Amino acid sequence: MNIKPLKIGEIVVETPVMLAPMAGYTTLPFRNICQKLGSGLSFTEMVPVEGVRRRLPQTMIYLDSSPEERPVGAHIYGSDPDAFAAAAEIIESLGRFDLIDINCGCPVRKIARKGAGVALMREPEKIRTIVEKVLENTSLPVTVKTRTGISPSLVNISEVAQAVEAGGAGAIFIHGRPATKRHSGPVDFEAIKRVKSEVSIPVIGNGGITDAQKASEMLELTGVDGVMIGKGAIGNPWIFKEILHSWKGLPYDPPSAIERKEVIAEHLIGLYEVMEAKNKLRKHHSPRVERLACEAFRGHMGRYLHGQTGVRSLQGNLMQVASIESVIDAVSQILKIK
Repeated sequence: MNIKPLKIGEIVVETPVMLAPMAGYTTLPFRNICQKLGSGLSFTEMVPVEGVRRRLPQTMIYLDSSPEERPVGAHIYGSDPDAFAAAAEIIESLGRFDLIDINCGCPVRKIARKGAGVALMREPEKIRTIVEKVLENTSLPVTVKTRTGISPSLVNISEVAQAVEAGGAGAIFIHGRPATKRHSGPVDFEAIKRVKSEVSIPVIGNGGITDAQKASEMLELTGVDGVMIGKGAIGNPWIFKEILHSWKGLPYDPPSAIERKEVIAEHLIGLYEVMEAKNKLRKHHSPRVERLACEAFRGHMGRYLHGQTGVRSLQGNLMQVASIESVIDAVSQILKIK
């Protein structure tokens, strides 16, 4: 398969397979792991523009990054165009990011109720205004992450995509399901294909990509310029390596038990460090951060060890396990590593 680098503004994404922004999952350690395994572009978790505008420490910590993960985008959400503009200026001043991505697809009710996330799809012209305002306040490329629509009866991705392009965005990322379907149900390849024929900016397809075959299917059925992996990467950051090997016609070997353990350990230790940094910002510090990190890792652990005997027991025990060392020892037992 002939895969070309993706250009977004002046940014070149060498491998057009990337990690989608996911609240609670795309923390810095996980992004670093995915980047090492082949992700061409990553994004932060959702960051509220109002918190950035006010430079709240508990918000700004979500904008931590590392030189090793470049290129990386700051993924921001809100509803006020002026707040987006102010946040964009601050984000560029940090010198850590290569682009700014605007969330127009989050289906979470408390976000949408405030006019943010997927609620913005009701107002394509407002999306255009937001993109324009952000571009007026930053030299970084601006992109938009969205869905096909709010519901199956309200699929207006064509109007949204045209507004995104008219505003000057450098690319659009489309999750091929309406918001009401969350992450279930078939992906609407036809809608994505239609948008690809209607706009001239790069279109990246997202949704339902769990392996190399699904990634290739997205490309072949829609003609998109790249693919974005979300839930398919949780517990399986090797999916990027698998996809790239497939596209290049190279053999792919799944990770060994030792490699799997090493990545789990790197991820868990990194998550602990992130949570410890957040803990220091609190007025009342928690003495249980290591234990809380182990608990927070439950969602990842079940995916990393899917199909292994004993993983359900380990997931349950993470509510009682107080140390990272104990978790890693348990992982060794499950993977039968001596």
